[in-house]
Amino acid sequence: MNLIRACLLLICLLPIPAAFSESLVFAAGQEKVRLLELYTSEGCSSCPPADRWLSRWRQSPDLWRTVVPVAFHVDYWDYLGWEDRFARAEFSQRQRAYARRGASRAVYTPGFILDGAEWRGFFKGSSLPPGTQSRPGSLTLTVAAGKATVNFDAAEMADYSVWVAELGTGLTSRVRAGENRGRSLTHDFVVLNLTEGPLERVGRVLEARMELPADPRAGAIAAWVTGVDGLEPVQAVGGFLAAEPP
Repeated sequence: MNLIRACLLLICLLPIPAAFSESLVFAAGQEKVRLLELYTSEGCSSCPPADRWLSRWRQSPDLWRTVVPVAFHVDYWDYLGWEDRFARAEFSQRQRAYARRGASRAVYTPGFILDGAEWRGFFKGSSLPPGTQSRPGSLTLTVAAGKATVNFDAAEMADYSVWVAELGTGLTSRVRAGENRGRSLTHDFVVLNLTEGPLERVGRVLEARMELPADPRAGAIAAWVTGVDGLEPVQAVGGFLAAEPP
């Protein structure tokens, strides 16, 4: 066997990366799937209980089926001496935008936004309120080769935008300063990268194609549709990028 044939045989035997060998498809039907947003920070001593509560959705049968949870880490606690490595100024601005539009009464952590409106049931130990029976349309997210394709078969014709978030799961931090100094924190559904784009009509559905940042920390993905220049989600979808670890 010559050198070229040996090299070709070795290439054939090597595993092909999943990102190039297959597509992952996540779908939400006609019935509305709710988007649950947590605004949190590693610098906030009140946040770890909310983080743990959000993590419990990993064991819920409603995960991805009726609820898509995402955690936005804000940066306005960084001044206490601990810079949250997941925090971004744009996430703080997103929370402030909700407050400006009257969706929440103030900017604080931990803070929950459920389908575009403040939800304070966490502080009372309450479960999420029942969802609506609305049917906004089916939403499909396809991930392949570092790209995301979103298709929305909308029940109501309008101009829409779509947001795609790569999510980190099972991420841990050893906090060495600030209010949580000395604590080890574990986070799930952390928004690592957030991309927004318009949905454009392709045949009878709306579609968007986006490049996804190559982030090895991403273990899940979510997408949701809003009105143009809006924040309130119309429909949401999500799922794990690999088999869910125990």
